[in-house]
Amino acid sequence: MVRYESVLESIGATPLIRLTRVTEGLRPRIYVKAEGQNPGGGVKDRAALSMLRQAEIDGSLRPGGTVVEATSGNTGIGLALVAAHLGYRTVIFTSSQIAEEKRAQIRAYGAEIRLVDAFVPRDHPDSLRSRAQQFVAETPGAWLAGQYDNPANPAAHRATTGPEIWADTDGRVTHFVATVGTGGTISGTGRFLKTVSDGGVQVFGAEPATSAYGGGDGSQKYIEGAGHFVHPQATVDDWPQSLDTSVIDAYVGIEDQEAIDAIRHLARTEGILAGGSSGIALAAALRIAQNLDKHHTIVVLLPDSGRTYLSTYFNETWLNINGFTRTTDASTTVGARVSPVRFVTATDSVPQATQRLTSQGAGEQDVILVRHHRDGDRPSPHPSDVLGWTTVGELRAASNVTGDLRTVGAAFGAGLTITDPYVTAWDAAGDDLAVVLESGRVTGVVARKDLDR
Repeated sequence: MVRYESVLESIGATPLIRLTRVTEGLRPRIYVKAEGQNPGGGVKDRAALSMLRQAEIDGSLRPGGTVVEATSGNTGIGLALVAAHLGYRTVIFTSSQIAEEKRAQIRAYGAEIRLVDAFVPRDHPDSLRSRAQQFVAETPGAWLAGQYDNPANPAAHRATTGPEIWADTDGRVTHFVATVGTGGTISGTGRFLKTVSDGGVQVFGAEPATSAYGGGDGSQKYIEGAGHFVHPQATVDDWPQSLDTSVIDAYVGIEDQEAIDAIRHLARTEGILAGGSSGIALAAALRIAQNLDKHHTIVVLLPDSGRTYLSTYFNETWLNINGFTRTTDASTTVGARVSPVRFVTATDSVPQATQRLTSQGAGEQDVILVRHHRDGDRPSPHPSDVLGWTTVGELRAASNVTGDLRTVGAAFGAGLTITDPYVTAWDAAGDDLAVVLESGRVTGVVARKDLDR
């Protein structure tokens, strides 16, 4: 029996577990590094301890100080845990879009949460990062952890995660797969494994298919804590200094649906409950394994536990609302009433948009959704990239409007899915139109009059 003198000593040394049922038919050995068994429930406990201890050493954080961070949740949990044990105040800036379980856990450690939901570029004064920086500037003794650019983040994994994997596989690991968020985990772990193996270990960055790291369009995704989102109005795309791109041999893009399916299958076949970003890593590893043989050993890092996502990825209502499940009865009921939709970009002028739509055969009353412009736009956008809706007739009537379509589009309705048509279908404003989501992407529209019949 292992004995610890404090909760901080229990961070790390997580188990390596071989998969047997999920990997049926695949030849290589696949192990998962179960980071959900850290005391705070995730891999970010390691970085939190490392960053805070380094701040104490260099004097950035002094007794009686305040720990501050902008985060999608797991780093906030880790910092709140470590700070609680060491006696610091903690203030976490995050979004209401993260799982409620994460916010509840942060508060349970006595930390304060400041919700920031402004949909603006990172350098905007109202962004999550800017609000955290402003708080630090105005609060004596406050220290911003800054996980994206803090060298103590990847250093934690060079010192602990990498050596653990090497020792627990007896040096036989040949492939390491991890998600890419701040870059600290994959950079630190991957650098150690490459160094100790003299370059023999291949490192794969698993990420949402839309992530800009691997060449995606940078649009939003439903998997928390993984990938790199780029605001459509951003003028600069800053990558984290914690990310060492030279460590990554290749990126593997995974769709939200595939990641969610992977963790649900993992729980029901292996008895391992893991979070959404774990699904991205696992799905990527299973894809990589198809081209390997019995002489290879893959280690997949699962960043956190699925206990933090029981209200989202493991919740049927949430899945239905966002179009990640298929309910036959609902699809039959609403399917005939769903109208296909055409898109124009917000930077189009009214004449440009009208001409293009006319050439595509769009009718006067056809619904047109106005979306943010992105390079390499995906056919079905994330709801956050939809600005509003109009019709060809309304565009023709606005032919004398100068400027782009952002001056024309009206606010669109609440989210609606084919699979669950009557759950929160319309908001209190009484909108006349709602978007239809399939696998989290906008694929059609439904009119109120068609549902009210």
